[in-house]
Amino acid sequence: MILWFAGVSFVFVWWVFKSPALDYRLVMLGSVLPVGEVVLGGPRLLHTLLAAVALLAIVMLATQKRRLVRRRWIGLPIGLLMHIALDGIWARAEVFWWPFLGTSFGDGGLPELDRPVAVIVLLELVGVACLAWAWRSFGFDQRATRDLFWRTGHLDRVVERPPTC
Repeated sequence: MILWFAGVSFVFVWWVFKSPALDYRLVMLGSVLPVGEVVLGGPRLLHTLLAAVALLAIVMLATQKRRLVRRRWIGLPIGLLMHIALDGIWARAEVFWWPFLGTSFGDGGLPELDRPVAVIVLLELVGVACLAWAWRSFGFDQRATRDLFWRTGHLDRVVERPPTC
């Protein structure tokens, strides 16, 4: 489940922040990073609220008086928080509130993979739809827009409000 997290996070963060200068590449990276914990057999540190808040605090403290650097790196903890919201880990208190409710992460696999295959496919299709909407709405069919995004993670500055559906 990669497209569900990347696509929905990109569109949702755009609607909330309305900032063409945020690094959306890092938002999407942060939103898919916890899926890598599949190699650990289940949710671990990247699925906890503590990790997301600690990363946010590190970014905020490390980028004091450096607004442009902050605008770039703030996308990573935002993406991590989006993942936590989108995968429903908040329903597994021992992981979400780790280590405040104990040091065990509990049993079970990743919540994003503990769903029926039909649900996983449906969620991935929603992610594809979000990415398709963004492609059309933000003009990614134009080479200059794509180059700007790949180089900086930014959207074209002429986009100052969310496009309509």
